[in-house]
Amino acid sequence: MNQRLPARVIQMKWYGYVIAVVACGVLLPGCERQSSSPAVRVIRLATTTSTENSGLLDVLLPAFQRRTGIVVHVLAMGTGQALQTARDGNCDVVLVHAPQAEEQFVAAGWGVDPRPVIYNDFLFLGPAADPAGLKGVASPVTAVQRISATKSLFVSRGDNSGTYAKEEAFWQAARVRPVGKWYRSVGKGMGQTLIMADEMNAYVLVDRGTYVKFRKRIQLVPLLAGDRTLHNPYSVIAVNPARHRHVKYDDVMKFIDFLVSEECRALVGGYRLDGEILFHPWPKQPPRPAGGTGAESS
Repeated sequence: MNQRLPARVIQMKWYGYVIAVVACGVLLPGCERQSSSPAVRVIRLATTTSTENSGLLDVLLPAFQRRTGIVVHVLAMGTGQALQTARDGNCDVVLVHAPQAEEQFVAAGWGVDPRPVIYNDFLFLGPAADPAGLKGVASPVTAVQRISATKSLFVSRGDNSGTYAKEEAFWQAARVRPVGKWYRSVGKGMGQTLIMADEMNAYVLVDRGTYVKFRKRIQLVPLLAGDRTLHNPYSVIAVNPARHRHVKYDDVMKFIDFLVSEECRALVGGYRLDGEILFHPWPKQPPRPAGGTGAESS
């Protein structure tokens, strides 16, 4: 003899069945996707606007991802801001170009395993008319003295970047305090600063990589290059995992190993625009200050 279940029990079982079906339809596919597709490994790189503006990272990072499966998220900013981002624990690794600031960063325990990886040089650009008479001067110190003496318009990044640190060193060596309407501190990245200088028909200090990338868009011309003090080295530094435990140190070291590998050296040396090299791979012997011919890249 069949015994009927109470209506309330039947209703509860029905609701349970519906909930189970919904759960299977909504949750299980997600579970299947998670199990069949491993989580993407990501590291955060705080680096200069010059490495991004030049297009170099567009060449190096896809090659690194193919080699390791690790994705690099780029935070482009001035060197000073990049190092502060690392101190705050908001990145895993930095690629920067201010040697003195880098030494202090490592000495204070914020960074570990520093390695020089690439280099190029800085140039002084200016209007073809060259009102300050920079063409043919002996050094950057003489150049900034002439810019100041003639009150010729000069555009500065003014953003605590490696380029700005280099510029500041020249003003200090010249014993010149750059103030007045002729000196424009814009607080922008390298590409934006270069475009603004071109629009103002002003002098500007720029790294070669950014200059080569942008030169078809500007009228400014190179007026001073090749001096040893215009040398521009870049280093990669891991954020110290002892300071920030969430730093993905193992994956960062894979990135650093890639940047010093023969594969990466070949990519850096082979990256050219209009036949001109933008960066040199760091050689096994300490490099001489480099121009843009690529002669020192071996």
